[in-house]
Amino acid sequence: MAPLRSYVSGSWHTPADGGESLLDAVTGEEVARISTGGVDFAAALDHGRRTGGPALRELTFHQRAALLKALASHLREHREELYQLSLRTGATLGDARFDVDGGLGVLFSYASKGRRELPNDTVLLDGEVERLGKGGSFVAQHLCTPLRGVAVQINAFNFPVWGPLEKFAPAFLAGVPSLVKPARQTAYLTARLVELIVDSGLLPEGALQLVCTGPGDLLDHLTEQDLVSFTGSAATAARLRAHPAVVARSVRFNAEADSLNCSILGPDALAGSPEFELYVKQLVTEMTVKAGQKCTAIRRALVPAALLDDVALAVADRLAKVTIGDPADPDVRMGALASLAQREEVRRSVAALRRAGGVVYGDPDRVEVTGADPVRGAFISPVLLRVDDPGRVEPHEVEAFGPVSTLIPYDTAEQAIALAARGQGSLVGSVVTGDPKFAREVVLGVAPWHGRLLVLDAEAAAESTGHGSPLPALVHGGPGRAGGGEELGGIRGVLHHMRRTAVQGSPAMLASVTGRWVPGAPRAVTVTHPFRMHLEELRPGDTVIAGPRPVTLADIDHFADFTGDTFYAHMDEEAARANPFFDGRVAHGYLVVSLAAGMFVDPDPGPVLANYGLENLRFLTPVYPGDELTVTLTAKHIDPREGAPYGEVRWDTDVTKQDGSSVAKYDVLTLVAKLTP
Repeated sequence: MAPLRSYVSGSWHTPADGGESLLDAVTGEEVARISTGGVDFAAALDHGRRTGGPALRELTFHQRAALLKALASHLREHREELYQLSLRTGATLGDARFDVDGGLGVLFSYASKGRRELPNDTVLLDGEVERLGKGGSFVAQHLCTPLRGVAVQINAFNFPVWGPLEKFAPAFLAGVPSLVKPARQTAYLTARLVELIVDSGLLPEGALQLVCTGPGDLLDHLTEQDLVSFTGSAATAARLRAHPAVVARSVRFNAEADSLNCSILGPDALAGSPEFELYVKQLVTEMTVKAGQKCTAIRRALVPAALLDDVALAVADRLAKVTIGDPADPDVRMGALASLAQREEVRRSVAALRRAGGVVYGDPDRVEVTGADPVRGAFISPVLLRVDDPGRVEPHEVEAFGPVSTLIPYDTAEQAIALAARGQGSLVGSVVTGDPKFAREVVLGVAPWHGRLLVLDAEAAAESTGHGSPLPALVHGGPGRAGGGEELGGIRGVLHHMRRTAVQGSPAMLASVTGRWVPGAPRAVTVTHPFRMHLEELRPGDTVIAGPRPVTLADIDHFADFTGDTFYAHMDEEAARANPFFDGRVAHGYLVVSLAAGMFVDPDPGPVLANYGLENLRFLTPVYPGDELTVTLTAKHIDPREGAPYGEVRWDTDVTKQDGSSVAKYDVLTLVAKLTP
């Protein structure tokens, strides 16, 4: 059997040596072989920077998003193959779906967010224009551009599909190529995933590379523009973070490391209550899904001291019904650990935890297995431990990365918060309670120690994704022991791969750099009404000025009668004068907006298909009867929709009155047809 291939520098590379065996976690048979070296890391990184990076940066955010969606659809057609290969890692079909479908869900999610939340452009603006001078001739804008390096990902063994994809998706959407280094034990599954991606031909060359070898001198070749995202042990993360190249070149380093996650049962959740049942079910699920090999699994179950016996009995009863064995058997609930070495590591950790308390359920050295050999396969029993002294250090220091959890008693909310903090930073925690006051106290107390918190009650249970399920829209990471980094988090994950730069200059220069019209930049008052222009014909700065239009007392009375808005400032002269903001009756703000629309709208059918909203609306100066309004509408940003016969145009709208003062400012959003769909 040839060693696993690496995909680097535009081609597949087969190592010259025979490599080392990777074994089926269930049968002990050889699945693949993996080499320890043979890859030119300097060349691979250079290929990503010189080939992959430029190709990605030529694409807009929407084009990259469309490729992510196409890739997710392509991989979805191969799910069954990935499921079957996952069985060899010890995963049940449910575990495989958690991994594979979770990874595809990340691709689909970022594809959707890219289309909805990012412009169809290569430049991403951050915040509003900052006015730096009194006259408005010196302004600044923060903008984000993709780093000119490679996103190096070093992954753990437990999620060989989801892990690479959740790092790849935001990097790709940002315009940064990726180099994937899978963990040794399950590298064959990641290798097949990348083969499917490369064979699809969907991605630009250099956008994704795979290294199925040892790390070698990979980190030596990092530059200031590269990034490293690591998932694994805290000890390894510390060594990588301290690598001379990472330190000297200030390489962005994101780590997801050890995490002694806790779940806190509220004192209101008595035995038999919905929240009690939810807590027990969730704890058993987190212990047995992926055989507990999840960085988000519950390691510490914090329970009111008065409920400790009830929880122990209920959890043990549920665990006794879990069938362990061949993951290909549909009746099996829990498969094997990833390797025999991993089983020995879990046994050592359980031995350390037993110094603090006793075993409530399970035996790490013996387990009944269905349809498989318990000696050749890396099977282990779920183990539930209990400590009566919550001050013992072991449950707060030792992570058994398997189907192991420890029950820990507490007496008060303050004590529960303090015990949670002893984990020294976690990826996720949960609070299971029906008491809003207890939930608030605990969440605010433990939030500084956690990247994500689930508050679970009977109402949320119907739709809750569970304690251990990271979601693409939410941050995945945690402080302290958990690595101190963040992954996912929606567009936050994209921005991690970009550089934020403050650009200063004149409004005209900023408009040229950003491709957006900036207040103070030149306007072009068009002969043809801008609403008669198709998307391709419009340019930032195209302007229409309409008015003046007088505002009368009759207008105010009619608007109040028609809408029912009879707020005193519009209807009662004496009461309005008593208001510190007004000198008498004032026009409704929405009347001003409506009159402005009446002035600038071109009524006949044309390229403008719809007005679908206003943003940043502010009323700045009161409008009194007798005032005359003028509106200036300027095309601010033109955003074509990829694959659609129309695009979005954002119009800067400034409504002024006869003295030149602005009475309202806002953005009008319109959908405008393309000349060539």
